[in-house]
Amino acid sequence: MSDQLTTALLEADQRDLRRAARALLRRPLLLARDDPETFRVVRQQATPLRDWFEQNSGWRLHIDAEVARLFKRVGMAPDGTHPAREPRSELPFGRRRYVLICLALSVLERADQQITLGRLAEGIIVAASDQRLAAAGVTFELSGRGERADLVAVVRFLLELGVLARVAGDEDAFMRETGDVLYDIERRVMAVLISAARGPSTITAESFAERLDALVAETEPASAELRNRATRHRLMRSLLDEPVIYYDELSDAERAYLTAQRALLTARAGELTGLLPEIRAEGIAMVDRRDELTDVRMPEIGTDGHVALLIGEELAAHDRDVGVEELRALVRRLAQEHRSYWRRSTREPGAEIALVEHALERLGALRLVRRDGDRVHPLPALGRFGLDTPTIAQFAETLA
Repeated sequence: MSDQLTTALLEADQRDLRRAARALLRRPLLLARDDPETFRVVRQQATPLRDWFEQNSGWRLHIDAEVARLFKRVGMAPDGTHPAREPRSELPFGRRRYVLICLALSVLERADQQITLGRLAEGIIVAASDQRLAAAGVTFELSGRGERADLVAVVRFLLELGVLARVAGDEDAFMRETGDVLYDIERRVMAVLISAARGPSTITAESFAERLDALVAETEPASAELRNRATRHRLMRSLLDEPVIYYDELSDAERAYLTAQRALLTARAGELTGLLPEIRAEGIAMVDRRDELTDVRMPEIGTDGHVALLIGEELAAHDRDVGVEELRALVRRLAQEHRSYWRRSTREPGAEIALVEHALERLGALRLVRRDGDRVHPLPALGRFGLDTPTIAQFAETLA
């Protein structure tokens, strides 16, 4: 085999490895039926992918004939900025919908191979009658349109995950109480759905914060070598999964390790994924030129995306804490300035409240701002969206 052919084959294999890794980072629960070609590449690259993720991030990779599951663990403590969302409206889930997800999965675990939405609702109503849920203020009786909307949002979320596959019917008919829906239950997906350091049912803590900490907490390593490996794993997870790592949010051990091994860690992450390191005095961001490996984009087309960008520019320009009411006043003014481009509803009284909330959710999820009650604090990475006054150089024109 010629050297040129060998080189070409190695480059093609490296491209496939990067494609497979990016696919799993973008969608850690990947189904063969959703994208057969990409799934084929992931299966072909299973061994090097498993080795890389295990060595560099401590993430476990499961692949079978139908499902590929990258069991991610967080590098930083969850901050609530990436909630589950209803697939159509993209509105974040509230407390009742999260509870309904858990109850729905418990019903599906005991169900036959197929189930209707009506039967699923009946099972959830029975499960929700538990006195402990009632004591916590959670009820579900399918008694109104709001509860039906919550159930349908949860079902569509499970459809998107691949836990359910629609066979016949439509959720909108169920909402109107004019029809039902039949689903297949995907057991293979359910079996690999939960990614946690321990089973949720084994946690005995009472408060939500304590239960969440216990769900993601990992055993403290005993030796210096194992502690270094755990630190490397946490940092690599954050490089791959977080919009930005700020040095002042790291522990002393993490900051020291990252300072010493920054070039190696960013090079390994970039080689696998194609992400480019953006290194500043305050921290590191791995930038995706294709803008694919994110669930929140900035900038983004549409009115909401434009509002977020303009608020970001305003915060970056002043580099100070700003009150939410001040941002609402800004958006009221901008709605008039951009009336030709923004949707008409943005000029209605009170529309600025939702626009500002949506923008701050986006900026917070990207770790560009931190919100404390009615005050918004810009974070260093927001500076990349700031605009400065252009400087025009003056040149004296000379004649030969």
